[in-house]
Amino acid sequence: MNSAFHLSLPCKNIVTTEKFYSDELGFELGRKTTEWIDVNLCNHQITFVLVDKFKFDYPNYDFDEGNLPSFHFGVILDIDSWEEMYNRINYWSSDIITKKTFLKGKSGEHSSFFIKDPNGYFIEFKSFIKEDNMFLM
Repeated sequence: MNSAFHLSLPCKNIVTTEKFYSDELGFELGRKTTEWIDVNLCNHQITFVLVDKFKFDYPNYDFDEGNLPSFHFGVILDIDSWEEMYNRINYWSSDIITKKTFLKGKSGEHSSFFIKDPNGYFIEFKSFIKEDNMFLM
C-alpha cells in the first residue's frame, strides 16, 4: 500500500510555525486560516492547530545508547535527500541534535538527526542503509 498520512498537532503560533516549515525547512504549505495551517511534509499532510496550552509528560526515552525525544515525527528520505536536508538545516540552525547512525550492523540500520520546531516538536529525518529494512526486525 502506498498512502499518505495525516497528522494534526497543536501549535503555539501559526505565523512562526508557517515560517519555520516553509522558509526554513522549505516545505510547501496548503490550506490555512488564522487558526490552522496544513504543511506538505514530503507528500504527507501535517495540520497545525492553534491552541492555548499543551504539554507532554514523557519527554525522552533511551534507544541504542542514545536518549531520544519520545514525542516526535519525521520523514524517511533516501541518503542523498537526507544529506541535502541536513546541510540545509545545519546552515542556519545550531539546534540540530547531532546526526547519528542507529542499529549499526543490524537490521534496520539507519542514520537520523532531529530538529526542534517552534512549538517544541522534534522532527526526525531518517535514512535507512537498506531501504527494504524499514520494517524488518
